[in-house]
Amino acid sequence: MTDGFMNVLKPPGMTSHDVVSFVRRVLHTRKVGHAGTLDPGAAGVLPVAVGRATRLIEYLDSVDKAYRAELKFGIATDSGDDLGTVVERQENFVMPTIPVLQQAARQLTGSIMQVPPAYSAIKIHGEKACDLARRHIAVEIPAREVMIYRLEILSQRTDTLLLDVECSKGTYIRTLCTDFGRLVGIPATMSFLVRLRVGDFCLKDSCTLEELNEKRTAAVLPPERFLSHLPRYDLAPHRIQAFLNGLPTHDTAFSGPSGRVCVYGPDGFLGVGCFQAETASVFPEKIYQLR
Repeated sequence: MTDGFMNVLKPPGMTSHDVVSFVRRVLHTRKVGHAGTLDPGAAGVLPVAVGRATRLIEYLDSVDKAYRAELKFGIATDSGDDLGTVVERQENFVMPTIPVLQQAARQLTGSIMQVPPAYSAIKIHGEKACDLARRHIAVEIPAREVMIYRLEILSQRTDTLLLDVECSKGTYIRTLCTDFGRLVGIPATMSFLVRLRVGDFCLKDSCTLEELNEKRTAAVLPPERFLSHLPRYDLAPHRIQAFLNGLPTHDTAFSGPSGRVCVYGPDGFLGVGCFQAETASVFPEKIYQLR
């Protein structure tokens, strides 16, 4: 069994699940999953886990992401992108000045409240909001706090802006574009999106589907390469078997806040543990290395 992560460049027009199905066919295994769903019309980085690494997908949920997006002024849609139904249109508008645009960008930077679009995977009473919306069932999605670390205007054309965004998990770039238009008084929608980064997964290192078909197992990388956001904990050799058996290790020499850690032994990555500062102990959470 091949185990690890793949850094896939998802093309527009495919769903994230389509990519998983492609990898399953290429590697001849069913044990494949993905992290950080991309909309079908979007392109860019899609982390894919294979084999035992599928158990580590949840540890990618909290990582930051980076995007490049095109914002189109003059229309607003029910989905927040140009694939949706137009619900508002404004023609012959005057493009805001650079200072006005930059002020809007500043207002959308930092900790903001954002209402996810109706056409999203947010669960409402156990069902995806997008499935309810397709059945014309009105849903009310509560606002939630997200963090926009950077929102930079790269270029401006007649009716579009090119934006770079660095943000926390749970951020919807479609909503960010809609909110940007609201701040400058012109309806807006997202007309293009490419994801540049998911944590340690970067676009420059990603593989196209054609490249994956050629590389196959050579494209599967050690999972610990993509878990650098978790502190490293080096387990004493005599405690390795205890860790693999699910037993905690008391270690007063290790300091830091309580939280998850990547656990290593002399021969490499063992799995993910949870450090409890109050007891100075590391508890196994997900065992990766085979016993």
